Amino acid sequence: MLMLFTLGVLLYTFGILVAAWFGHPKAKQWVEGRRQQRKAKVPETVDGPNEQWIWFHAASLGEFEQGRPVIEAIKQTHPQFKILLSFFSPSGYEVRKNYPLADEVLYLPSDMPWNASKWVQRHHFVAAFFIKYEFWFNYMRALKKAGIPLFYISLILNKNSFFFKPYGRWFRKQLDAVTHFFVQDEGTVGLLHNVGYDNVTLCGDTRFDRVAAIAEQAKPFPEVERFIAGRKCIIAGSTWPPDERLWTTFVQQLPDDYCIIMAPHDVSESHVAQIKAMFPESQCYTELDADDLRSLSLSKCRLTRVLIVNTIGILSQLYQYARFVYIGGGFGVNIHNIQEPVTFGCPVIFGPKYTNFKEAVDLVALQGAFPIHDADELSTVCRRLMDDEAFYAKASETCRKYLKSQIGATKIIMQGFEKALFS
Repeated sequence: MLMLFTLGVLLYTFGILVAAWFGHPKAKQWVEGRRQQRKAKVPETVDGPNEQWIWFHAASLGEFEQGRPVIEAIKQTHPQFKILLSFFSPSGYEVRKNYPLADEVLYLPSDMPWNASKWVQRHHFVAAFFIKYEFWFNYMRALKKAGIPLFYISLILNKNSFFFKPYGRWFRKQLDAVTHFFVQDEGTVGLLHNVGYDNVTLCGDTRFDRVAAIAEQAKPFPEVERFIAGRKCIIAGSTWPPDERLWTTFVQQLPDDYCIIMAPHDVSESHVAQIKAMFPESQCYTELDADDLRSLSLSKCRLTRVLIVNTIGILSQLYQYARFVYIGGGFGVNIHNIQEPVTFGCPVIFGPKYTNFKEAVDLVALQGAFPIHDADELSTVCRRLMDDEAFYAKASETCRKYLKSQIGATKIIMQGFEKALFS
């Protein structure tokens, strides 16, 4: 069965090569990044005589954010350990290749037995952390063979996973390589217990620890504050074209004491130009200048209803200014991260594709989040959050309480990690 799995990985890798040859941009990045890594002749071992390493592997940027609080905790409490951070996807590697707390950041080579064997031998690893869904069985077997503890963090599984299918016996057996599972929900605990794994701890999602830290450290944005000019602010974050089209009518109906900040997922010039065409009165974030804004009258500021955030890296902190938030992606594959606005007590609205995210499902049930299916429903929910102060206050408090109930996963993981290594 391992041979069939390895053959599947080989065919998958070949498929990416073909896609890259035909010009698929992400596939080209995937191939080119690994080619450059081989060209650089990254040594098979770079250890000094007393170096000890911990390996963190994330599929992409979202999974990295789940692992980041644990990396930071280890660096703070056990600075003697060096960190190797690996990514499968270019969208994670390209953004975090210079992450300062990692001593080495690399693409993970394809999950072939020879790659896994070389990788595990390249450092004196004392532990490995795989984040959320990353099940690479040759790497897992190599870690087990070398006696290196393997921890899964922020893991979440469902009954439809191949581990729990009638044909899943071999896949379940591979989980013997895992020292401990730190999981997000009780459903995952039950599924693992039912197939014989008791080395499971329910601790929640580490990203809540991360976004809570971001909220505590949020810096002011004077230019944005001048744009808001005392108005109440709605933020539409991580939007795609179907999300942006929903707002075209409602923005024209905004009361004078409201404004909107729109932060699209795609900040390319062409896409920002499309948004500006939808909202002719809009202004781009990069056009704001604190000195110029100070020279404008308050009434002039109020004429600009829409601010387009045409840069990346600041959205998570801009939520501090929001009364409530719309999160994009729900009319495509899946909604984007709602944890960041929830941290600031912002009720959240999103499209119908949200059920893959536990926090979204939980908050819909608790009435801190509100799914919509069209522009009319968007208008109805927005109006109620704007006009019904008791309704808004209850939704906001629900979000704050939910966040408070979810933080603390990093502490639980660190306790388990230290017990496994030092006791």
